[in-house]
Amino acid sequence: MKKNALKEAALKKATEKLNPAGEKYLSLSLAATAELASLNNLAGRFVELAALEVEIIPERYQRSIGSIGFEGQKNLLSASVGIVGAGGLGGFVLELLARMGVGKLVIIDGDNFSESNLNRQLLATEAAMEKSKTGQAAKRIMEINSSLEVDVYHCRGERSNMETIFSDCNLVIDCLDNLPSRFDLEAVCGHLNITMIHGAIAGFIGQLAVIRPQQPVLSNIYGAINNSGARQGIEVQLGNPAFTPAMLGSYQVAEAIKWLAGLEGILPSGKMMIIDMQSGSSYLVDING
Repeated sequence: MKKNALKEAALKKATEKLNPAGEKYLSLSLAATAELASLNNLAGRFVELAALEVEIIPERYQRSIGSIGFEGQKNLLSASVGIVGAGGLGGFVLELLARMGVGKLVIIDGDNFSESNLNRQLLATEAAMEKSKTGQAAKRIMEINSSLEVDVYHCRGERSNMETIFSDCNLVIDCLDNLPSRFDLEAVCGHLNITMIHGAIAGFIGQLAVIRPQQPVLSNIYGAINNSGARQGIEVQLGNPAFTPAMLGSYQVAEAIKWLAGLEGILPSGKMMIIDMQSGSSYLVDING
């Protein structure tokens, strides 16, 4: 079906509703979206995009439109985002991106769930033990938002594969737990000219940076490292309570949504945010070389 015909079909399926402020709007239900997607052999996100073009709000995004607008939602549905790591940070990140309607999610993780993941990883359940994190991630995303497209790669993210896997992404989110892989990801994003949202957690503390292409900053944060696979010592010592990945994952997704939707307030280049949940404080640190 051509785009104009899809818009017309969406208009026929739309119903009039009132938002919480009492204002009328046209709504497209989950059932109508699924029906049009099936009839036209399309991912649901393309039906939702056509609806938004004629100011019909897919009902699943009704509570988001006031914050990001029609154009912002269209930008999200048109976007492809890479996520490296589907564990503590990654589980919350992919959950929130799916709920916001980011059109395509590309996920890399080579691990299976273990019992020590149960304290903090959203996708870790007792029934998921020894199952792949990517498999559980794909299942969860489809349960939340079947309009989206999901590509999963059950492997370790390395320079040799990430350049191919993320070549069509608009943004990549770092949900890793070791320094060598983070440095590799930063190099890949620089080569592909993709912005990377860095996040790391330890104990009550999280750190966040938006790393623009050709402006690497990890060496300014961590110093030079070798490729021995060394992990962040402080993270191993302090561990991660349940609430820290939930907090920082939310911050990462907020930056991603602002970036993709074209909104103001993105964390400046060369700055890192530190959030200390024990003291209840947050501040910016200069990380320029």
